[in-house]
Amino acid sequence: MNAAYERYRALIEDALPRALPEDAGFAAAITKAARYSLLAGGKRLRPVLVLAAAQACGGDLDEALPAACAFEMVHTYSLIHDDLPAMDDDVLRRGRPTNHVVYGEAMAILAGDALLTHAFAHMSRAALAYPEHAARHLRALLRLGQAAGLTGMVAGQALDVLCEKQGADPARAEDQLRFIHENKTAAMIRGALLCGAEIAGAPQARLAALSAYGTALGLAFQVADDILDETATTEQMGKTVGKDEREGKLTFVALYGLDGAKKRLQSLTEEAVQAVGSADADGFFAGLARELLVRRN
Repeated sequence: MNAAYERYRALIEDALPRALPEDAGFAAAITKAARYSLLAGGKRLRPVLVLAAAQACGGDLDEALPAACAFEMVHTYSLIHDDLPAMDDDVLRRGRPTNHVVYGEAMAILAGDALLTHAFAHMSRAALAYPEHAARHLRALLRLGQAAGLTGMVAGQALDVLCEKQGADPARAEDQLRFIHENKTAAMIRGALLCGAEIAGAPQARLAALSAYGTALGLAFQVADDILDETATTEQMGKTVGKDEREGKLTFVALYGLDGAKKRLQSLTEEAVQAVGSADADGFFAGLARELLVRRN
């Protein structure tokens, strides 16, 4: 990733350990489990997008940093729950054992619950710290809730589970696939951009450009993930690969083939670049889309 991306990521890595309580007292077990997954590294794409959007819209990075951490907390909770036996039943995440393998299923569920709820508390404290921007922070909180819940990630995950268990509807498989990933994947990427922009007080035209960019970028990110599940190694990805095909999941590769998925990845990347033009004075967002096009993990 480029220097700007790494600068944002460094701010996030510095802030995340301080965003959760330390392992102490009767709550030590649950805080340890939550910190295990939150501090495991990764791309930090969603929190980086919060900061990048805030800065692109003239906002203050310190003011946006709690929201960036909150998006990473929600993303991490979703990974913990996604890896559970009742969901994907995976044993490897970010290159090390998944939360439930280390701490047990019950504690993993609670760790995810803790991160989800703590995210909103963390953002709320930031809103109180900037009372002159209270309405902006309320809109940012709304963006996170919309991205993560029944109108976003959870809705996509639910249809993904249903399609896996019951099979996709052959007549509507394309629509089902797009719904799954516009919500399961793209909603949190789009929401991160809009959250940062809201904290900066961005005008409606800037929000619209970032929203369109986020949707295309999120879908491109998922297509790339589906391709890598077919072509990369477990060591490269830091998680088990090849499961989608073995389990008959509805993916872009399954529906369009590997070559077709690669063409869609290219098309969605260019769609993202075109959408964000008016909100991308320094070319950060276009560059990021093109870097993700050729990512290896």
